[in-house]
Amino acid sequence: MSVRLTWVQPEDLVGHELRQAAQDGRDAGDIGERWYAAGGAPAPERAGASAPHAPPGLRPLAEELLDELGRLDSPSARDEPTELSAIRAACPRWPAPGSRAVAPGPDRLHAAWLGRAAGCLLGKPVEKLPLDGIRAIGRATGNWPLTTWFTARGLPAALAAAHPWNRRSAPTSLAENIDGMPEDDDLNFPLLALLLLQRHGPDFTTDDVARLWLAELPAGRVFTAERVAYRNLLDGVEPPDTARHRNPFREWIGAQIRADVHGWTHPGDPAAAAAQAHRDAVLTHTANGVYGAMFTAAALAEAAGGETDVHGCLAAGLRVVPPRSRYAAAVRLGIAAAREEPDFDTVVDRLHTAYAATHHWVHVLPNAALLAAALTHADGDFAGSVCRAVSGGWDTDSNGATAGSLTGLLAGRADALPDRWTAPLKNRLATSVAGFGSIGFDTLAELTYQEVRRP
Repeated sequence: MSVRLTWVQPEDLVGHELRQAAQDGRDAGDIGERWYAAGGAPAPERAGASAPHAPPGLRPLAEELLDELGRLDSPSARDEPTELSAIRAACPRWPAPGSRAVAPGPDRLHAAWLGRAAGCLLGKPVEKLPLDGIRAIGRATGNWPLTTWFTARGLPAALAAAHPWNRRSAPTSLAENIDGMPEDDDLNFPLLALLLLQRHGPDFTTDDVARLWLAELPAGRVFTAERVAYRNLLDGVEPPDTARHRNPFREWIGAQIRADVHGWTHPGDPAAAAAQAHRDAVLTHTANGVYGAMFTAAALAEAAGGETDVHGCLAAGLRVVPPRSRYAAAVRLGIAAAREEPDFDTVVDRLHTAYAATHHWVHVLPNAALLAAALTHADGDFAGSVCRAVSGGWDTDSNGATAGSLTGLLAGRADALPDRWTAPLKNRLATSVAGFGSIGFDTLAELTYQEVRRP
C-alpha cells in the first residue's frame, strides 16, 4: 500500500501547469513535448492525484519542468498584476474609502454565517459531479429546477452508480441525514480569518496568515493552491513565493472562499475589505486567484453596509478588479448571460460552453462567472441564489457558500432566511480548527461583531 497525496505529486502538477500556461498565453509547447515524450500524462481531470505511480525518473523531470514553466514570461501579466499597488492603478473606479458609519449588527452577521453554511451544505453531496449528473439526480428525485436539499430517496440504483455522491459528504449532507453543519474548508477558512483578526487585528500581514495556518490548520484540511503553499512553507519557501513556486493552482478558487470575514468586517468600505483580502490571498494565489478574494470581499462589504441590492454589490466587487483581466470578463459574462436568458439552465449551458473544455472545475474563472450569474438571475433572493449557484455544477459547495453569504447579509437578519434552510444546521458547526468545535452560528456572529466594532 502507498499514500497518494492529492494536489502535490510533481508528476500530476506538470499537466495542470501546462494547462495554466495555455490559459495565460505562455509558450510552453516545447516543454509539453518533452513531458509527453518522457511518458508524462496530462493533469487528472477531476481527482487530485493520478492513480498509477510515476515511472522511475519521471518525478525529477517533473520538478525540472515545473521550474522551467515558472520562468516563462506571461503576456497576460500586463493586464493582470498581483501587487496591490498595481491592481489599484489598473482600476479606474477603485472605491473611495468608506466611512464605516453603518455597522451590521450581530443579527445581520448571523444571517451571513447561516447563509454561508446552508449554501455550502447544499452543494456538498454533488461536489465533483459533472453537470449532467447533477441534473439527472435532481430530475430523478423531483428536485429540478433545484429547490431543496439533495436526497438519495427515490434515486434509481443505476443513476446512483453512474453518478455517485461525494464520498466524504454524502453521509452528512443529504436531506435524510443532515444533523448540524459538518466540517468543510469553506467554513474552516472563515473561522481562521476570524481567529486571524482576533490575534493580529486588521493590520495583519501575509506572514501572520502563514504562521496561523502552521499553528492551527491541519495540512490534510487544505487542497489545491493552499496545499501547495502549505508544503512550500514547510520547505522553507517564504510568502509570497509560496503562491508561485510549483503551484499550478494559484488561479483557482481557494482564495475566493477565504474572503468572507474580510468583507463582513468592513461594512460600506469595499476598498479596505479588498486590501485586507489581498494580504490573505497572496499567500497562495496570484492574479485572477487574488482577484477572486478581492471581488468577494468588496461585494460583501457593500452588502454589509446595508444600503444596496445584489446588483450594486456585484458592481462594487468589479471596481476592485482590473477591468482587462479574465476575472472581470468572467463576471461580466455571468451577469450578461443571466440578464439575457430567462431559463437558468440555458445560462449555465452558455457558461459551460465558454469554460468547461479549457478550465478545471475548481478554477476561479468559471466559478466566478457562475456565481455572478446565479446572484444576478435570482435578483438577491436567498433560496434562488444558492440553488442556482449549486445547480450550475463546478465547485458546488464553494459557490453555494458565497452566494448564501452575500444574500444572507442582504436579507438582514437570521429569521429572514427560510427555516427549511437553517433549522437542519441546528446552530452547530463541526470543524478541526481548534477552539471552534460545535460552536453556534449565533456565537460566531457575536465574535465577528466584536471585530467589526474594533477601534
